[in-house]
Amino acid sequence: MALDVKIFVRDIKLTDRIHDYVEKKVSKLDRYLSDINDARVDLAFIKSARDANDRYVAQITIRGKGFVLRAEERADDIFSAFDMALPKVQRRMRRFKGKHFKQRNGSFEADEVIADMFEMLEDDIGPEIVRRKHFMLTPMNELEAIEQMDLLGHELFFIFLSANTGQINVLYKRHDGRYGIIEPEIA
Repeated sequence: MALDVKIFVRDIKLTDRIHDYVEKKVSKLDRYLSDINDARVDLAFIKSARDANDRYVAQITIRGKGFVLRAEERADDIFSAFDMALPKVQRRMRRFKGKHFKQRNGSFEADEVIADMFEMLEDDIGPEIVRRKHFMLTPMNELEAIEQMDLLGHELFFIFLSANTGQINVLYKRHDGRYGIIEPEIA
């Protein structure tokens, strides 16, 4: 069964060249994991990006039985962004596969597990906090928060103090272009 690849674009024309390139590369991902249900590739051009080198965004999402793996990269052209996101999702797939050892006849595939572990050590440095920000929260309503988010060029989320509730909220942009709000509560 061929891997179902869905390609979505925002502010980019999906040319045959882009479509064929992406589909050819992503359709090979089922080599890494056999239980993939579908693959989604989102390609976008972000006009408001602070750095011109970050205007093109490629996000690859792999869905399977009991898992979702995602990688996103930005670059100055869509092919570069996609080419950087692809190995990232491949590493995540190998890591996921390594964490879910496959057992055959009661024994683990030792060579595969060891190879995956060494590759993870070489490829993935791990999460690293590279910047910390402090800012003042000004009370505002939800529409003002959306406006501020757009004015600041924040594409993913915006933290604000709700004028209605006095609580800290997180405004985020959904993949369909609409907005959502997270209202955290202390447990």
